Amino acid sequence: MGPEHVAYGLRAQYGLYVTPETVVAWERGRLAPTSQELTALAGVLWCSPAELLATATTLREHRMARGLAPEDLARRVGLDPAAYLRMEESGRWRGNERQTAALAEVLGLGPRALLTATGGDRQLAELLRDAATTRWQAYVKPVVKLLPLPKRTVENALQRLHADYHAKVTASSSWGASGATAETGRAYLDEITEHFWAAVGPQGP
Repeated sequence: MGPEHVAYGLRAQYGLYVTPETVVAWERGRLAPTSQELTALAGVLWCSPAELLATATTLREHRMARGLAPEDLARRVGLDPAAYLRMEESGRWRGNERQTAALAEVLGLGPRALLTATGGDRQLAELLRDAATTRWQAYVKPVVKLLPLPKRTVENALQRLHADYHAKVTASSSWGASGATAETGRAYLDEITEHFWAAVGPQGP
């Protein structure tokens, strides 16, 4: 189907006045269809909305891939629709632990995909660096708030990061080179998120 045929289908079947130029812009990634347009586009092309999204990464993309309206998702996770939409548009999730767990269940996301969708990657990395270099116990609750993981799993992972980081720094300092110590510690912290998911195990990604 050419862009003009898709545009005609959207107009004839769904009453959406979309130009062929807009369809081309969608294909090339210059514009993104709205939820209504994506659902209609999937209907015209005889596929599911999920098949039109190469790799969903944002909350909006995951919601659209599952064919959920913002109001439906908000209701299922226990949020006011307007509040949910503000979070979706800003890319920053503000739900509590129960709402975060419900969001993961409704969207079918594992902890790692959920973290990316809710915009928490950078915050997690900061928490993990602090946990590795200071008292890890103080960071269990903030990490659990970000991720729907069992508290015990998070405790074990943070304790391991702390122990591994200090073991590397101690080992390199025993070589008698302070520069090596700093470099070894910095290299470990640069990859702290990957170390965390490795420590969490299969349930993490």
